[in-house]
Formats: sequence, C-alpha cells, structure tokens
Amino acid sequence: MTKELLDKYLNNQCSAQEVEDVIQWIKQHSFFTESKKLGQADWQQFKLEDSVVSDEKLDSLLDKIHHKINIESRFTIQPERKRLISWISKSAAIILIPVLAFLFYTISVNESLINQMEVVSVDSLEVIAPIGSRTVVELSDGSVVHLNYGSRIKYPQNFLGETRGVTLIGEGYFDVAHNPDKPFVITSGRIHVNALGTVFNVNAYPENNAIATTLVEGKVVIEELNDNNDLNWIKELIPGQHLLYERRTGKLKSSIGDVEKYIAWIDGKLVFENEPIDVIAKKLSRMFNVQIKVDEDVDKYKYTVTFVDESLFQILELLSVATPISYRILPRVKKSDGTFSKQIILIEKKK
Repeated sequence: MTKELLDKYLNNQCSAQEVEDVIQWIKQHSFFTESKKLGQADWQQFKLEDSVVSDEKLDSLLDKIHHKINIESRFTIQPERKRLISWISKSAAIILIPVLAFLFYTISVNESLINQMEVVSVDSLEVIAPIGSRTVVELSDGSVVHLNYGSRIKYPQNFLGETRGVTLIGEGYFDVAHNPDKPFVITSGRIHVNALGTVFNVNAYPENNAIATTLVEGKVVIEELNDNNDLNWIKELIPGQHLLYERRTGKLKSSIGDVEKYIAWIDGKLVFENEPIDVIAKKLSRMFNVQIKVDEDVDKYKYTVTFVDESLFQILELLSVATPISYRILPRVKKSDGTFSKQIILIEKKK
C-alpha cells in the first residue's frame, strides 16, 4: 500500500482493481504498525494544528474498522451472494472513510463545546426521599438540603449560568452557601424563592393548596411566574417570618414568631400548635406511608402537641385520649399483580 493509492481511494479516484487492493489491505494488513502509521500520516492533512484527537484514539478506531470488516469471515456466504457482498463492501468502504474524516474533524474543532455539553447532559440529577423517610443532599456549591417525607429535588451537577436553580416537590430545609454573584433559586410550581446565602424552609407538597416559606436567617424574596412567563414580586421575608401563599387565590398570610414548629421535622419531631386533625392526618400519612381518612364528624378537633420518636399507633392512641375520637385499621387488599394496597386507617368519633 502506498500513500498515493490511499489518497486516490479517499478521493474516490481508484479503479475497480485498486479498490479491491485497498479493501484487501484493510482486511489483511491495516492492523500492522507500519500500516497504521501510513493511515495516520494521511489523516494529518485533515487535522487542525490544535487538534486534541490522540494517536491512541486513531489506533483504536482503525482496530474497530478492521474488526468490523473481518466479521464477515465468521460466516459462510453462499456463492451467489458473494458478488453482492463484495459490491456492498466496496461501496461502504468508499463512503466510510470520508465520513470518519469529517467526524474526527468535528471532534477536533469542537472539543471544548463537547466538554460543556457533557456537563449539561447530567443536568437532571434527582434525589427522592421516599414516603416514610427523610434524606440530606449536599449540592456542588456547598449548599445542604434536607428533604422531608415523600419529597424530591432536581438539580444540576454543576451550576452554570447566572443563578443556582433547583426544583422542589414537597418540603425542603435549605442551608444555602453564600454567593452574592449567583442567587440560589428554588422553583416549586409557579413560585420562585430567591436567596443568596441563608437558611429557610419551603413546604410545597402538590396536594396542599398553599406553599409555605419560613425564613430562619438571612433574606429571601418570593416571586410568582405569571401567564406571560414574567416574574411578579410577592414579598421579601425577614428572619423569623413565615409566609403562606395560597395557590388558587394568590392570598398571603404572614406571621412572625417561633419558627421551631415549621423546621422541627429535620430532627424527627412533629410539632402541632392548634392544628386541625385533618392537617395532622396528612402529615402522619406522609410520615408513616399510610392513608389516614378523617370522618367529617371529628374534623373540628384541633391539637397542640409535640411528638418525638413515637410510633404511628402511639400517636393515634394519644390523640384518642385527648379527644373523643377512635381509629380503625382496615385490612390491606391484595392486588392483581400480587402487591398489597396501602394501609388505610379511619379516624372517627367515638361511639
């Protein structure tokens, strides 16, 4: 094989016999060191001076081409098909090498862009705290997020652009690393919570009508995305402030005081202050992975109580002692796929 013949082959100028010679060389001799050097030398005219494509990559590619071409030797080809296979091999070989040259060129001039795209391609990391458990996530900027029962957070491996954006479904306690040049933005539905470096809690379970934000320290700004995809300023919070935003009406309810009851869950505590029983039932359902249904005859009862490490049935017993309620545990139903339905507990008035 000569460089001149290889050049003719790359430019589709070979005769039928020369094409056959090149194909035979690829099949039988291209894996030898001297042959690889010939191919690499010819390839250099396609490379830019700042190319980052290594000789090792070229060796590997040539080995793969040789392996592919020799696969046909593993099979017995009927005589009447040999002529067709030979024609296909020649045509494919003529087309393949220029295409590979273009591919290497593209890789060479776009290496930095490819590296950026590899980072962006993992921009959908997601951590889920299953119902009945909590978890802690540390982000690449040093921020720490506690996820409550049944919550999830979606975030990039590395924060690119002008903001550090994450998406929250459920409840999260955020200890945000300070970076005045890149605000930390939490998106939950149409609500955006903006912070620079601060500690706060966001409760945004989709089944709840309201989104609650509690600021422990620092400063956050609450905004809403309108129908025109513009952000409308809602409120700026101060430390110790709790804001309740109703999704349907847009109404705000704000209070300042003890924030412990809103963040105690990160320590495994359940704190209720004059809470109706249906709200308690929702939290217990999420925490213990059951479905608690409350009869309308008892939904007027409210409770002020703190639970620490009690089991579900200990909590239900304590509630039944404090007010005239009782609870029933319904048997789980076996489904057609062999699994069982979620445990259902009914809370009703004592008879």
